Amino acid sequence: MLRRILLGSILIGAAGFGVFWWLTTPAVVAAASLPPRTPNLANGEAAFNAGGCSSCHAVPNQPDRLKLGGGLAMPSPFGTFYAPNISSDPTYGIGRWSEAEFVTAVLKGTSPDGAHYFPAFPYASYRHASVDDVRDLFAYLKTLPAVSGKLRDHDVPFPFNIRRNVGVWKLLFMDDKPVVADASRPASWNRGAYLANGLGHCAECHSPRNVLGGIVEAQRFAGGPNPEGEGWVPNITQKRLGDWSAKDIAYFLETGQTPDGDTAGGSMVRVIKNISQLSAEDRAAIAEYVKSLPPVEGPPRPKKAKEG
Repeated sequence: MLRRILLGSILIGAAGFGVFWWLTTPAVVAAASLPPRTPNLANGEAAFNAGGCSSCHAVPNQPDRLKLGGGLAMPSPFGTFYAPNISSDPTYGIGRWSEAEFVTAVLKGTSPDGAHYFPAFPYASYRHASVDDVRDLFAYLKTLPAVSGKLRDHDVPFPFNIRRNVGVWKLLFMDDKPVVADASRPASWNRGAYLANGLGHCAECHSPRNVLGGIVEAQRFAGGPNPEGEGWVPNITQKRLGDWSAKDIAYFLETGQTPDGDTAGGSMVRVIKNISQLSAEDRAAIAEYVKSLPPVEGPPRPKKAKEG
């Protein structure tokens, strides 16, 4: 009897592991699914700026936002991640990547060697970008200078360092639904929604997260603790921005200046450097979309300790 119980337990465990392995298989985009296409470098540059690529991947503490050698430390409750080199360097960057490998990385969160990327890379939002925009982005990145140099590995403790487990995270929090335009809204609003929810990945910072690191959808865009561990990311729904006009928001995205004369701080400074490079029409579209967000109450901010 004991032998049968032991054998049954082994079989159940093996079956469970098999299901886990199947469900967490990293997804890829087949090269055959990408038809021939002439890259649009101007669109690729717009995708680069909308996606905020240089915000994370530019070499820290130097002025050139196009030196994409990586190295920025990104603290989180799960460890510290370091932005990789995405320059055209063939050894340390993405110079040897195929187009399909790049599209797979951005839209599926899967590396060229078939492993899950950690979701510090905001592919859960990039997933909503169009394939053509991502292909143009890849073509544009290849025009930028190569940056050499080996980077340190992520500092992520067990069990968060087991990449296969990220497949479970993707099942729970990665929305795989296609983007559908809202026919009741103008084209400018739909453009803004596409940029804010896809390449712009605004919700990745401006939303609270649960214990597993997934966005709390009921409070999407309602602000919360800074993912990097210090400070508070503001609510950008009409709960906080009710007094801002769409023009105010667009001006902020261009200059970092708020209607009351304050300026953007923290990581938003890097974001503004990218968004300000977009066309005025795209910034206005994002502003139109953000202005349309209904008021949502965010998580309560912790009370500051009284000074002694």
